[in-house]
Amino acid sequence: MGTPLASRQAQAEEVVDRLHEEYPDSTISLNYANRLELLVAVVLSAQCTDERVNEVTADLFEKYRSAADYAAASEEQLAEDIYGITFHNNKGGYLKGIGERIVEEHDGEVPDTMSALTDLPGVGRKTANVVLQHGHDIVEGIVVDTHVQRLSRRLGLTDQERPEAIEQDLLDIVPESEWQQFTHLLIDHGRAICGARAADCEECVLADICSSEKGDSEVDLASGEAW
Repeated sequence: MGTPLASRQAQAEEVVDRLHEEYPDSTISLNYANRLELLVAVVLSAQCTDERVNEVTADLFEKYRSAADYAAASEEQLAEDIYGITFHNNKGGYLKGIGERIVEEHDGEVPDTMSALTDLPGVGRKTANVVLQHGHDIVEGIVVDTHVQRLSRRLGLTDQERPEAIEQDLLDIVPESEWQQFTHLLIDHGRAICGARAADCEECVLADICSSEKGDSEVDLASGEAW
């Protein structure tokens, strides 16, 4: 088992520094050209891979170019157009509802506040944070996806389980200047090294400060289960 640094703040700062060196070009992996496309892509990415989302949106964004286009389509047509995306029927309904709400309440433009975004169908705090950060250049939180949730617990940065509670812990210890990049760094590391079902601790640049490192630890702190 690795040995975490004396404080969670010091641990978070060391994690960020090391991962910046490991993934210097870390950034969002969804393809989009404007705020609406970003919003749609992030909604579709829930419980679905970014690669699959990018495949589907390549055609979707050619067909639907405005919020009014989504509002005018039927849920069934939208579900068909995003077939292959996880929960495509539900998300087809979200896209129509998003289009309608943006047209009716925001003059066709993607809103720029947390409250307005989370009022949209299918949009929670995680999705809203992504849209604010990458669409409006507003950083007021940390996006906690499954990778951030898993790695934050394994690295001893939080012992919370719910994304909202994890975010609050991270906001207290991750430097504010790194709130946006922190998510991308952990996503890249989660994909490359620290997977949900398997972690390649021998190749991990954080192993010596990770309390879940498999060399000695018998328990994965992310799940509470044995490795």
